[in-house]
Amino acid sequence: MQLIQETQEHGILRLMLNDNSRRNALSMDLLGQLQAALDQAAGDPAVRVIVLAATGPAFSAGHDLKEMTRAREASDGGKDFFVETMATCAQVMQTIVNHPKPVIAEITGVATAAGCQLVASCDLAYAAPTARFGTPGVNIGLFCSTPMVALSRNVSNKNAMEMLLSGDLIDSETTATIGLINRVVPVETLSEYVMGVAAKIASKSSMTLTTGKQAFYRQREMTLAQAYEYTSQIMVENMLTLDAEEGINAFIEKRAPQWQDQ
Repeated sequence: MQLIQETQEHGILRLMLNDNSRRNALSMDLLGQLQAALDQAAGDPAVRVIVLAATGPAFSAGHDLKEMTRAREASDGGKDFFVETMATCAQVMQTIVNHPKPVIAEITGVATAAGCQLVASCDLAYAAPTARFGTPGVNIGLFCSTPMVALSRNVSNKNAMEMLLSGDLIDSETTATIGLINRVVPVETLSEYVMGVAAKIASKSSMTLTTGKQAFYRQREMTLAQAYEYTSQIMVENMLTLDAEEGINAFIEKRAPQWQDQ
């Protein structure tokens, strides 16, 4: 089983990449399984937060280069397969960003190329000191152009270009400093820490979380004036919801809110 799914308490879904023989490479099979799991979770009201982790020494080594090399035997030199692979991977990454539920990455091993892209696409990311990150495509003549999309939306231009042009692996502390992950947590307590963060988020109104996540990513691509106009509208619509009314009343009355997720 290349993808393990575990439903935890508080409505937390753990999705674990589990193809250790290929260092959890994002093969077409694994991408398909991940896409299906994300799609199912999007429509499942019982799922409030998703944690994306991995088994084995690697989080993900990126695209399956052996699979892509085999595709070169086709009459078109593999072009159709390469197009399909990039489109499928891009869809998974966009599904994470556009997903109605928060997605948290938990990393203990190496996350390179599309694996690094996967981390960058998640809303939050926490890593152990043992984790390493990089976009090493330049070392094999294949610039990490698609990973660059997610990377450049998380770190500064200079930091992104340094990773892309050098192809070097960077440690967790550096990765946290440049903003690719939230923080470094000791490996022995990482899962517990991540699940604690997930449980805290899961305790909020899922309607509010969905509203806020969607607005965050949309406003980033707007001008300042457009962003304020858009988010002002979102705030008004949010204020008119049952959960906003309940949350404000609970705050004033000094009690815990009872969410209806609407």
